[in-house]
Amino acid sequence: MNKPLILRALGLVLLCEAGSMLPSLGIALYLQESAYIAFAISILILTLIGLPLSRTLITASDVGYREGFVIATASWLLLALFGALPFMVSGVIPGFIDALFETMSGFTTTGASILKDVESIPRSMLFWRSATHWLGGMGIIVLTLALIPSLKIAGLKLFRAEVPGPDKSKVLPRVAQTSRELYKLYIIITIAEIAALKIAGLSWFDSFIHTFGSVATGGFSNYNASVGAFNNNPAAQYIIIFFMFICGMNFTLHFHAIRGNFLPLWKDPESRLYLAVTVIAWLLISINLIMAADYQIGIALRQSAFQTVSILTTTGFATADYTLWPTFSQGVIFLLMFIGGCAGSTAGGIKNVRYLILAKSASRQVAKLIHPKAVIPVRLGRSIVPDELVENVQSFFFLYFILLILGILIITALGIDLISAISAVAACLGNIGPGFGIVGPASNYSTIPGAGKLVLTICMLMGRLEIYTILVFFSHRMWRS
Repeated sequence: MNKPLILRALGLVLLCEAGSMLPSLGIALYLQESAYIAFAISILILTLIGLPLSRTLITASDVGYREGFVIATASWLLLALFGALPFMVSGVIPGFIDALFETMSGFTTTGASILKDVESIPRSMLFWRSATHWLGGMGIIVLTLALIPSLKIAGLKLFRAEVPGPDKSKVLPRVAQTSRELYKLYIIITIAEIAALKIAGLSWFDSFIHTFGSVATGGFSNYNASVGAFNNNPAAQYIIIFFMFICGMNFTLHFHAIRGNFLPLWKDPESRLYLAVTVIAWLLISINLIMAADYQIGIALRQSAFQTVSILTTTGFATADYTLWPTFSQGVIFLLMFIGGCAGSTAGGIKNVRYLILAKSASRQVAKLIHPKAVIPVRLGRSIVPDELVENVQSFFFLYFILLILGILIITALGIDLISAISAVAACLGNIGPGFGIVGPASNYSTIPGAGKLVLTICMLMGRLEIYTILVFFSHRMWRS
């Protein structure tokens, strides 16, 4: 185990987190909020710890995947722990478990919250809360790789340990180049949405907050009613729908598209499935709202489109309390919680490509029963999926639902009703945010007991790093010298 490299990487990550708090410190100073003290103290602590670690001398250049998994897991744990400092020091969220829950929810782009009245929170704290979305959306390690070329020796290992999806493809030969190009694209999309929302009539602050939540598919809002606060501004809601949808797609395809090559975008099987699921769910819910709940056609189409895209991309914004919708519509929303966006996007969830691979694998098994000696590869488009990747996907589904079941059992043991428990665990493991019951879009997670919040915090991290990275980190084989 190359411990010097691990320490240096963690130090750089902490310094990046300290730098990311500076805008919030500036806002607090500008608005003369007392929260500036909390940010100043947090930045000082991060710098005092991160700077010495970042200067650790690296003597060995042989780096394996163990280092990558350790750095990825430890980075996200440290980010959440230190990111909770401003909330605790300022007294906005005095309890450690609640502050950790809120911060982990931010960095993992889950959007689950324990705050009952976000409109009473200082604006600088709300900005930091939403900034954790933006940092976690593309990945803090990807950002570190983009900014720190000296980590190139471990770049591929770190990249693969953090980037979501079963296939960790690069868009350029060098990982540092890939990281920089992805972040350039991420910034371009961010600026575009901020400008669009401002033109649509939102304030600069509202535009930043809801852009961070959209492009990172996170879902934190500075309004108790979430995006429902803009129900009198359909243009703003349509803009958010559009950006949630494109950020739920593979950013590699966007990378090729902005360079004039749209062919991969149109031919990608996962993107086609993603579009099909979105349209079908949108139409089903719209028809149900019109027929069973007497919604006006325009309102039904807009609200169903918003909630469909929000839940499918695991963003978690809300324009309506869908728990009050007809049962069929609720059922469709519930099923969307188990799908998610595309691999290589900022969205969470199981991912569409895994369902494609699983379906193709099941089809192959049926064909082999008819023709036992036939060699039938699993294909996505014209590409053959390696058997190793097929096995990875099958194992992922098994682990995902085992964790789901265990989480539900623990939460129900704490006295939470079954519907709330199922949706809370599914929403946190899938990095979605709102669920049903006491954790619905009109409620929050404040009534979950402390032990339950810790369990859900773990679910968020496992969902964001897609289970394997966490399991490897805690495996006894990992720490054998």
